[in-house]
Amino acid sequence: MNLLTITAQTWITVGIVAGIFAGSALLIGALILVVGKVFKVNVDEKITKILENLAGANCGGCGCSGCGGFASKLACGGAELSDCHVTSPEKKAEIAKLLGIELKDEEPTVAVVHCLGGIENAADKFEYKGNPTCASNASLLGGNKACSYACLGCGDCKAVCPENAISVQGRLAQVDPDRCISCGACITACPKDIIDRIPSSAPVYVACSSKCKGKEVMGVCKVGCISCGICAKSCPHGAITMQDNLPVIDYSKCTGCLTCVAKCPRKIIISRKVVAEETPEQSA
Repeated sequence: MNLLTITAQTWITVGIVAGIFAGSALLIGALILVVGKVFKVNVDEKITKILENLAGANCGGCGCSGCGGFASKLACGGAELSDCHVTSPEKKAEIAKLLGIELKDEEPTVAVVHCLGGIENAADKFEYKGNPTCASNASLLGGNKACSYACLGCGDCKAVCPENAISVQGRLAQVDPDRCISCGACITACPKDIIDRIPSSAPVYVACSSKCKGKEVMGVCKVGCISCGICAKSCPHGAITMQDNLPVIDYSKCTGCLTCVAKCPRKIIISRKVVAEETPEQSA
């Protein structure tokens, strides 16, 4: 066999291999096109338009993993527009038109931490040395705080806040009302359920969540509510009632006279004006 014959056979082999590769590529391309057409997902135009009007914070405060999931639920009637506290009223009005529903009047809200415990005021029942998260802490006998309603201060709420509106000082979470967008991510993250929304216009709030009676509270916290009811008795507008050993404020009646703040012997009814002035600056 001479050199010319070998060269010809080599090129024939190369041509066959190249042909196989080219044929395979064409076949794969054709299969991709077929599969793409067969399994094509038609995105609902309504969902797309709803998503365009949502704030896009993807905070999870609505209970969905992101705005995309919330838009899908809205489109099929599986969620309420009021579940989102981030989207502006103007954009909500556009979404309401798309859904063909009437937009309910909503008062702006802000998150607050219903606790004043922390290292200084709330006693520990043991020293926690595990994973430094509130969720892990709470999973061990309900947490290391002697008060079962106390802030654990590990900062799970701070970690999920998209606006850096939460700081943790002395193992106690605090919300900066000027930065809070009321998305609700912190509410979902808190394993003790002590973060809640109140109207942005609310003059005061109750900084305690304990439903225990006075004697038990005094044994575990220096500032916890002792359910004495002085605030309810002293309110000149009847805006406070006692429920489950805690004062509950009816903000439709509260005028911001601050009588309750002055009368509370444990100082757990807080003026929001004072909180706004004293909240430390958050790092960017």
